[in-house]
Formats: sequence, C-alpha cells, structure tokens
Amino acid sequence: MPIRRFLLAVCLVAVLGLAAGGYGFVRLVETTPPVELLAPTSRTVLDARGRLLRAYTVEDGLWRLPVDVGRVDPTYLAMLIATEDQRFRAHAGVDPLAIVRAGYQLLTRGRIVSGGSTLTMQVVRLSERLGTRNVSGKFGQIVKALALERFASKDDILSAYLRLAPFGGNLEGVRSASLAWFGKEPTRLTPAEAAFLVALPQAPEARRPDRYPVAARAARDRILRLCGERGVLTPADVTAALGEDIPKRRRDFPIIAAQAADRAVAGAPQGSEARLTIDVDLQQSLEKLAAERAAAIGPHVSAAIMVVETVTGDVKASVGTAGLFDEKRAGFIDMTRAVRSPGSTLKPFIYGLAFESGIAHPETLVEDRPTAFDGYTPQNFDKVFHGTVSVREALSESLNVPAIQVLELVGPARLVSRFRRAGVEARLPDMSSANLAVGLGGVGLTLNDLATLYTALARGGRPIALSERVGAIGPATPPKPLMDERAAAYVTDILAGRLGATKGDVRVAIKTGTSYGYRDAWAMGYDGRYVVGVWVGRPDGAPLPGLMGVDVAVPILADSFVRAGGTTRLPPPPPGLIFGGNKDLPPPLQRLRGGREAVIARDDGPAIAYPPSGTHVDLGFRAGDPQALALRIRNGRGPFTWFVDGAPVAQEPWSRQFSYFPKGQGFVTLSVIDAEGRADRVTVFVE
Repeated sequence: MPIRRFLLAVCLVAVLGLAAGGYGFVRLVETTPPVELLAPTSRTVLDARGRLLRAYTVEDGLWRLPVDVGRVDPTYLAMLIATEDQRFRAHAGVDPLAIVRAGYQLLTRGRIVSGGSTLTMQVVRLSERLGTRNVSGKFGQIVKALALERFASKDDILSAYLRLAPFGGNLEGVRSASLAWFGKEPTRLTPAEAAFLVALPQAPEARRPDRYPVAARAARDRILRLCGERGVLTPADVTAALGEDIPKRRRDFPIIAAQAADRAVAGAPQGSEARLTIDVDLQQSLEKLAAERAAAIGPHVSAAIMVVETVTGDVKASVGTAGLFDEKRAGFIDMTRAVRSPGSTLKPFIYGLAFESGIAHPETLVEDRPTAFDGYTPQNFDKVFHGTVSVREALSESLNVPAIQVLELVGPARLVSRFRRAGVEARLPDMSSANLAVGLGGVGLTLNDLATLYTALARGGRPIALSERVGAIGPATPPKPLMDERAAAYVTDILAGRLGATKGDVRVAIKTGTSYGYRDAWAMGYDGRYVVGVWVGRPDGAPLPGLMGVDVAVPILADSFVRAGGTTRLPPPPPGLIFGGNKDLPPPLQRLRGGREAVIARDDGPAIAYPPSGTHVDLGFRAGDPQALALRIRNGRGPFTWFVDGAPVAQEPWSRQFSYFPKGQGFVTLSVIDAEGRADRVTVFVE
C-alpha cells in the first residue's frame, strides 16, 4: 500500500530526526532560511472607519486580502487550532505526537483518520507550493517548519495561514472567504460560519457550497461536533449552529466608490492599503440615489454627487456615475472629474467679488435690459427681461444681464485668478483669455472644481484643498482667500432658503445651473456642515431638451442632505454687514455705477405676467374665505403704478409683485403704467 509506506517513512524520518537530535539534522535546520510569509496581497481601499470599499486581485488573479490574527474572530481561531493543531502554541513547528498518532491510525485502521501536519507545516507548504506526497517532500516541509519557528512568532505564522489558506476557486485567505461566502468581514463570525471556514481549506474544491452543498454541510457539522467534544463550543452552541444553513452562492466583492478607489491605488504596489475619507454608508446610499434618478430621466443619462465636510475639506461621498457597468450611461466615466460647462453656478462668485470691492451690495439696483457688450448680447434663460432689480433679485432669479454687467466691472480675468487661488484651474476655450462669457458658463470646470469653490464660499471665502485620502497633506502654503468673509456672508444670505422638508428655520444656500443647450444640470448647496454638489446629464455631451438644474438636480441635492443626516444651521454672519433696504445704503451703493447704459431695445413696455387676461381666478369667495389676488409684472421700468377698473390702487417703486384684495366676485380690469408711461391691461373674473 503506497500511502502506508509513505507515511511510515515520513514518521520514521521525523521521529528519528527529532528524537536523536543528531548534529547533521540540527545543522540542517539551523542553516535553512525561513520561508517567505509575506505573500503579495490584494490592494485594498477602506473608508474613513476602516470598512472595505474595494479590493483588487493580485497579479495571478487571486483574491488574497491582507489579514492577521487581530482582525479575525477569536472563536474562529480557537476552532482552527482545536481542529488543525491542538499543540500549536507549544510545539517548535512539528508535533511528533500528532505524526505518531497519524501513523498509528493509518496502520491500525487502514486509512488516514487525522493528519500529522501542523499549522506551521501547512504554512510552509502553502507558501512554497511544496509537494508532500513523497518522502523528500515531507522531509523538506518538516525541516522548513522547524527553521521557520526559529525566526517567526506564533502569531506571524498563524497570520500567514489566515492569508494563504485556500477556500475554493481563486479565493485565498479567510478574509477573502468570509467576504465571498458571507458578505462580511471575519471579525465577527457565528460558530456555524467559523466551522465552515475551518472545514473548507481541508478540501476547498470538493466542499464548495455552491457546487457540493451536501459535502460542505457535512464537513462543517463534523467540525462543530469536534469543537464541542474538545470544549471550544458549548453543547448549546453546537446544537444551534447545526441548524444554520450554509451559504448557497458566492457573493461579489464590494465595489463601492469605485472610481475614487481607482485614483487611490493608481500606481500603488500589491498589498498596499489606502484609507479614504469617504463614509461607506453614505456612499452606498447616494450611489443608489444617483442610479434611481438617472433611470427615471432617461436611458443615456448619468448623475454625479459629491459631499464635502466644510470644516476639514474631507470628501464624504464621491459618486461619479449612475451605473459603473452601464454602457449606455458610459458608467466608466467619472463625472466628478469630467470637464463641463458650469452654467450659472459661477454667478455667486461674480457678485461676491463685487461685494468685496465695494461695487455693489445685495440691495444695489441694477438694470436687467437687453444690452450689448462689444457684440456680446446675453439673454435671460426665459427670454424675459425684468427691468430694474436689486442684486439680491438678480442672483436669486439667476438673471444673466445683471451678472454680466457686474462681471464687466469686476473683470473676468480677476474672477479666473481668484479661482486659481482656491486651487481651481478654469479651462478656457482654445487657450483664449477670460472674457465675459465665463460668467454664463463659457468655461470648463468639473464637479470637483465647483465643490472646491463652494466649500471656500461656505467657509467664509477661505479655500481648503479637498481630500479623499485620510491623512493627506495639503499644500505647504495656505491658499489666499477666494473673497473676504463679509462678501461671502452676503452671498450666503442671498442664496439661503428652505430646501425640501427641512425643519424649522434651517436654511440651505443653493445655486442651480443649466448649461447651453440643456447639456448639464447643476445644483450646488451648503449648510453649516456639508457642501453638496450634483450634476445630471449625458456623459457624451448630447443635449437633453428640458433638462434644468432646478428640476432634476435640486431634488437629488435635497435627498442627498437627508441621507447625509439632515441639514445643519448655517453659521451666523460676521459683524459689519449692512442689512436694510436700498434707501438705507450709502448713495454710491444704491445703484450700480459704471454699468452699461446703452440698450439695444427700449420699447419693451410692462407686461402683466399674471393673471393672464380672460381667465377665471378662484380666490375663495364661494367658500367664504377670500384671498388676495397676486399680480406680477415683467419688463418695463419702475416705478410702477397699478389701477383697478381705472382707479389707482398702489405705486410700487421697484417691486414687480403686488397683492390686491378685490371687493367681491365679478370682472376686474387691471392696469399698470411704468416710469416711461408705457402700460398694459388685463381683464379677469374673480370668484
């Protein structure tokens, strides 16, 4: 019987060598170098709390994740030692008693009942892929095990086993196996899970539960009963564990924050471990949100979301795609790093520089009229001009002509230079110099760039380098302010408002943007804790008619704040701000000075935008609870005078809205006259 003769020879060699302690054998052990325990392990990327985001196979395609005894459930370790090598902590690498016992059982029973290999011997075999089915192979394993124990600690050897043990297919190591078969780290395992992971390496292919569930369960149950007999588990633990199911399929390894993980390990060696500032729970939640919303918009639409912690600049979530493996959505493109047109999202910075320079105040009046800027004639998104408005209204309504007038005074080169201060390099078309088109999105920026700029704004104008890596070192020289603190506070006050279902008086500063041709929809927002940026569109740059930031990006922004834990109150404004109406301002700030006065059309008289003429307006007279009639005007030049049935009722200097309480039901004729005598009239029926 070849195997019997083989084991007898092995036992003879081992027992004689260890018992005799002959000089030659001892000398052989002393001169044998230890095997290499640090086999290449997978590159791994962890979140801020050390939870796995993504892992990569080693060069030979194996999943071999880094692990050691400190990162494995103690019950599993106890069961492993009780099953594989009871005297592991006592022997010097070879257990003569186990070898003698194995030989005796083979001779008396005619079959192998228990093996004689120690965990140290198994580590030698796994590390060097040694064959042990002949006398020389087993002898070499014994010698190298003894040599290894002279240099390595027991925990080092046990950690090597935890990394190298085979678990079926391309799985090596208990951490890979626990993630693949149970979908969790091996730090906390049930007795049933631990027994399964002890049993599988004994016959990794024959006991794969997805292929041979009966054999896998039988092997696990034998381990459970054995550990019960040897006192590792209580009878109650064994009984409960025997009733648990075994895994039915192999799970995929986590791929969370995939594109951020790729950046983190680019060029890193095997076995490297990167820890990101990302929070895995928030990241997963926002990845799901992006996928759901993009699917609802269209088959080729993608979405990107970033969440940045304002104080530290740490990126807590970075969603670059609505579907990593979705070819229709070009999921392989990280849209947080894609250069796109930012639309109107840069307007807050234009006005911020104007506030800093003393050119304007939120209540400064500015003209929203058709205006030519050396051949450049911007229009508002809705093609409607609003006449004289305050800067607050101009930014809140995202009006284009006022923004360009202010940018002409501030200087587009200065705006781009301030971006550079914050670490953002604006991409100009064909390497041209900055011009007025920059203010309306005529420049290339990424979502990461906008998140950087809005983080500076949320920090009172003080930039900070965004970081995805824990412990990343920022620039040696602190960046200069993007704008001063008071200017940033004015901008925040204008942008701040209620967002979705926020409670109480908590406000969020929000700015939307839509690029030319409906190619990009943006929403940028910040509260007292986070800056959130959202982009929606097609990665290939194709237009999506009707795609607007306020419609598609803002709802994602609102949900992102909810999933990040809700909104936090904005910090209080710094001292020295001027709050009040236009008349409370110093004369130089009451109206924008130096702006363009030449208009290309001055015949746009006032037009009553609401209510439309000929309509029936239900104000609640029938229910006995009448409400005011809201009137709104567009175009024209203030002040405006309102008439009802020919009688003057109010003069509104600059406001384009007016509330009127009708005396009763019936037809009402409403008229308005502007400062230049131009008028409009509508007739409606109120009820």
